[in-house]
Order: sequence, then C-alpha cells, then structure tokens
Amino acid sequence: MNKTITRFAPSPTGFLHIGGARTALFNYLFAKHNGGKFMLRVEDTDRERSTKAAVDAIIDGMEWLGLHTDGVPVFQFSRAHRHAEVALQLLERGAAYRCYVTAEELAKWREENPNKKFRSSYREQNLNEEKPHVIRLKSPLEGYVRIHDHVKGEVTVQAEELDDMVLLRSDNTPVYMLAVVVDDHDMNVTHVIRGDDHFTNSFRQKLIYEAMGWHVPEFAHLPLIHGADGAKLSKRHGALGVDEYRKMGYLPEALRNYLLRLGWSHGDDEIISDKDAVAWFDLAHLGHSPARFDFEKLNAVNLHYIKLADNQRLADLAIPFIEEALNKKLTVADNLLIREAMPFLKGRTNTIMALAEDAKFLVSDLPLAVEAKAAEKLKNSSLEVQAKLNSVVSDLSDWSKTGIESAIHEFMNRENLKMGDIGPILRVKLTGTMSSPGIFDVMAVLGKDEVLKRLNSPA
Repeated sequence: MNKTITRFAPSPTGFLHIGGARTALFNYLFAKHNGGKFMLRVEDTDRERSTKAAVDAIIDGMEWLGLHTDGVPVFQFSRAHRHAEVALQLLERGAAYRCYVTAEELAKWREENPNKKFRSSYREQNLNEEKPHVIRLKSPLEGYVRIHDHVKGEVTVQAEELDDMVLLRSDNTPVYMLAVVVDDHDMNVTHVIRGDDHFTNSFRQKLIYEAMGWHVPEFAHLPLIHGADGAKLSKRHGALGVDEYRKMGYLPEALRNYLLRLGWSHGDDEIISDKDAVAWFDLAHLGHSPARFDFEKLNAVNLHYIKLADNQRLADLAIPFIEEALNKKLTVADNLLIREAMPFLKGRTNTIMALAEDAKFLVSDLPLAVEAKAAEKLKNSSLEVQAKLNSVVSDLSDWSKTGIESAIHEFMNRENLKMGDIGPILRVKLTGTMSSPGIFDVMAVLGKDEVLKRLNSPA
C-alpha cells in the first residue's frame, strides 16, 4: 500500500477560519496515525484576492495550533504550466476536445436549455483551428459515476448530470477543478479529507483521474460546522479566524482537543491528549451530521488545559493582556510574582484573558482601582477593626500562608470577630474586588511589605 499522504489546501483570501483549522487537524491526525505525511498546498489561483498577508496568517495559525507540515508548501498558481500540460495530454488521449463556442453563444444556449448539462457540438469534430477556444473534458454520455466516501458511503451520479466542463480557458489558464486533481496526483495524495461543500466536485474530478489513468484517492467529506442553535456558523457563533481564539486566550492544545470532537468521536471521551488523538484517529468514526460549535464546551476544555499548563508559560501568556489593561510594561519581578500566584489563579478562569484580569491586581499601582460594590463594602467596615488588623499584620513574623492564616484566626477569636468582618477589608484593600482568590494565598504571594502598603493605602 502507498504511504498515506494527506493535504490541507486553503485559499489565501483571508484568515485561517475555524472550519479550515478542523479540516487541517483531521488531515494531520490521519497522516500521523498512519505514519504518513501531512502537506500544505496554497490554492492561490485567485490572484486578486490572494495575498501574502493571508498566506502568512494561514501558516502562522497552523504553526500555533501545532499542525506542522511535512516539506515546503506547494503554491498552486506557480504550477499553472503543469496544469495546462495535463489538459493537452487529455486532448491527445481523446478524453478532451477544443470547443469554439463563444461566451455569448454559450449564454444563449443556457438560457434556452435551463435544465440541461452542456455538451458542445464540437465534441466529436476534433478541430484544431487558429481561433479562440477552450479545452473541455469529454464527460460520459451514459451510465454513472460512483464515489465511495468515508462519510457518505457509496454515492452515484448519472452521467447526464455532468456537463463537459472546461479544463483550459481561452487564455490558456487552467480551471481550479483541473488544478486540484493534477496537484493531488503530483503530490501523491492518497486521501482527500475536506469540507462537505467540495463533495459535488469529486465526481468531475474522478473523471479527470480516470481519463489520465491515475489512481483515484480516497475521499472523506466532512459535514459543516453549525452554531449551537443549529444555524449556519457565523461570527456570532464562533466563525472566527484561529488568531482570534489566540487573542481571546485559548490554548492551542485546548482548541485542538475541541476541534477534534467537532465531527469525530471516540466513545464518550471528551478530553483527548495529542498522543491519544494520533493513536485513535480514523475515518470510521467521523460524524455524519453537522457538528455544533459551543463556546461553553470550548471554555470547559480550555479550563482543563489551563489547570494542566506550566505556571511560567501561563504567566508569559497572561502578561501581554495585563500590560494592555494597565497600560504599563511589567518588570522581571512582576513576572515572577504572577508566576508564583498561578497555582491559586489558574483554576478560576477558562481563558488566558480572564486569567490576566484575575491577576492584574498583583502588579497594579497604588492606590488600587476599587470596584463600586467592593468600595461600599469597605465603607461599612469598622475603622477600629481595620486599625487592629493592620497592627496584627505588621507584627507577624511567620509570613507563610499557614502563619498568616493562624495569626488572623487568633485575632478573630480574640476580638470575637468572624471572617465576614475582616475578609472584605483584606479583599478590597489588597485586590480592589470582592471576588479575589483565597486571601491568605494572596497575602503570602504579595509579601509583607506590599500587604502593609496596600492596607495603609487610601481606597
């Protein structure tokens, strides 16, 4: 059996959208599962819309997702001469013909025959005249074309449903349908895994393979992704570029895991490691219905991976968000402080952006910005209790979480107070909010000097 080779073939007319990322992931996993190669082909034949910035965005998005390709990218436009060469070979084989029907004549024919597929009168004439013409494929006049698809099963189309499609335009430029087949053949692609919107193309493409005597790859057409409400995926549902998920603070491993479950399953497993994804992925368990994109599920998966992530990595990811929110450059000491706080911060939020929001109080300048509800809570606290609490903290010598907690509880017992009496004081003075992480964790990480500064700072 030939070595498995898959490809991801985006058009560089914009960002790497979430549906494209899933297609790339499935191709990547299938190739790796079979010990094969995963390749990238940039289908840049639309010269007006294809841009270098879009190409860079696609490649960057794939690299961030960890979908590393084998070999250098293939650029379709640069292979136009090869595509034209195959069109001429089809002509020589008698599988194609020169058609001299003008655009105006064709438009008139279509108007008069709205329900018919075009078959040119030049089909059997074998003309070679020096005037503008296109090269068309000779589609079968009778019988059927059958595709075996790993998602849809056996699907048959009657020959009369297929027209004599153009292979080479009158200016000698190849059409997309021909270019795809030639490129897949030359790249030795064994499995074409792509979106369901390409399925109808497969029948015409198969005719080209057979006319050239080439091996036809196996097909798997993935159902499209819908929103959680079942409607076609739009920006409000999550039809964004991969880079937007990066900016919102999703981890690449979380997005990979979530996309894997959008249209593929392994029993009831929801959390699937990269190692297991490669070991388990197959085409037999692809879904047959449109998958539904659900931000709540994505957030739950992202939270799982945030909890597992290295503390320094999380700090490095959070710092740009914090710097933007505070409009200042953080120091090495700030970085260290945020890293030390990660063990009690990272279980609270489901994105890096939210994690940064939770962490920014650690490195905020004094006086802290205090939330309105928190300020009201502090206003209602006893000034006498605040003063005594400051004194306890100032006298404390064991500055560990255990030591701090013990001293505060002794103070509460001595003064007949409850945590509800002093907790708000500590939270508001130290964090500016009433929804902070565990206050003893916060005090231990901030350090005694900083805690005293904050307790004595006007709020």
